[in-house]
Amino acid sequence: MASDLHRVRVYGTAWPGVFLTDIESSRHFARHSHDGFGFGFLTHGGQRWSSGRGHVRGFPGQIISTNPGEVHDGSPIEGPARRWWIIHVDADAMHDLLGARESMIAHPVIDDPVVLRKLALTVRRIAEGARAMAVEEALVDSCVSLMTNHGSARRRDLPAAANIARARECLADFAQPSPTLAELATLVGLSRYQLLRRFQSAYGLTPHAWLTQLRVERARSLIRAKCPLSVAALRAGFVDQSHMNRAFVRHLGFTPGQYRNAVCAA
Repeated sequence: MASDLHRVRVYGTAWPGVFLTDIESSRHFARHSHDGFGFGFLTHGGQRWSSGRGHVRGFPGQIISTNPGEVHDGSPIEGPARRWWIIHVDADAMHDLLGARESMIAHPVIDDPVVLRKLALTVRRIAEGARAMAVEEALVDSCVSLMTNHGSARRRDLPAAANIARARECLADFAQPSPTLAELATLVGLSRYQLLRRFQSAYGLTPHAWLTQLRVERARSLIRAKCPLSVAALRAGFVDQSHMNRAFVRHLGFTPGQYRNAVCAA
């Protein structure tokens, strides 16, 4: 396999906030997070990643997962590339499927052949464009089985210090121009170095990385609402559509156009 291999397919579903990705890649993904749950499996190769749940490795035959807001990275092992299928379910969509909001996936890597078969069936039905009811049945069965057997209570994070929380609120204010690091540090009464250390300790990312992640998720929401890509880029705070494209690929592995074609055509 070529060292720069990166092939992606994105599949939409009839349910807002639920989509499927098929990625074969040799790329090393930097630390990032997603607003929703991600769970699936590798079909070849292996992956190493670190997150709030530890440093882990996943291989074919195992379920791999991330929770909403879980900062993680990803690198190939056992070969130059790996291929994985991931079902993405936004938190609100998971609540609708389960009828409960407080569950999280307890472990990043799970050995459970029964749940794995259910996930594989769901993946196959989405990828093959099966009828909506067939997909819905498999999706509900997969999510309920996963959370019933491998769910845990939502972890209660300690609140960030008031000045760090204020810094994040400032970054999240899309109505205002993005501050510089120096301006943000002055606003919350810290040095730039103190702000960097405390922000990363509280949220797992630097202020710039956290803001980029927020812009990607905002753009994804706008695109799902059928906002034109160029408009979504500007409304999410990107300089232009090319900047948004690069951020999507770096954080999610796929382009805004691939996401739009999947979720808006479903």
